[in-house]
Amino acid sequence: MNPFTQLLDATLVIGGVPILWREIIGNLFGLASAIGGMKRVVWAWPVGILGNLLLFTVFLGGVFHTPQDLDLYGQAGRQVMFLLVSLYGWITWAAAKQRGIQECKDTNPSRSIISEPHEDIAAVQPHWATTRERVGMLVFALAGTAFFAWVFASLGSWGPLADAWIFTGSILATYGMARGWTEFWLVWIGVDIVGVPLLLSAGYYPSAVLYIVYGAFVIWGFTVWLKIQAKTRQDSTQEPCRV
Repeated sequence: MNPFTQLLDATLVIGGVPILWREIIGNLFGLASAIGGMKRVVWAWPVGILGNLLLFTVFLGGVFHTPQDLDLYGQAGRQVMFLLVSLYGWITWAAAKQRGIQECKDTNPSRSIISEPHEDIAAVQPHWATTRERVGMLVFALAGTAFFAWVFASLGSWGPLADAWIFTGSILATYGMARGWTEFWLVWIGVDIVGVPLLLSAGYYPSAVLYIVYGAFVIWGFTVWLKIQAKTRQDSTQEPCRV
């Protein structure tokens, strides 16, 4: 066994249950990405991508012969989806932050991106989705869950209906985060409610525990974004930007 394989298969035994280190580390990257998303910083996306790559191998347990030896195609597939949407979010937020920096320079030409810091310019401004966008999310949630449940069942996924909602809800939440929709936090709560029992019953204990942590964090993040929205409305009649 080469060092790379040893690192990939390294396990931590808790209560007689072997747990892959890459499952723990992948979830920690995911949590770090969520924290970055709440803070609206661009690094949230590349950090999340690292977690996606690790967790992809974890949830194809039958393929990679993990301790659980179960294939959750929805959980694995959403890591690929996360990666693709995260690339979109990374580009979108980076461009939005650059526009914010340029707008501040245009508003006050004495400011310089080289001489003065711009860390307080957020990559996105939280806002509620429009009625049309909400209807679109609902239609996608229902149609996506039904379609992917059929796909995952055909592939032999374990728990295909729950897996399908987790996959579909994750698409909605990640896309909503990229767009700056405050509703994305609420979608994550719905994903966590289904995800915790699925992962516990499948034996993916670190992921289940992280889902519980995510649930508490998501509620916190939701309240933070609501406060940011309120403050943005208050500041809109004042100075247009601060650097």
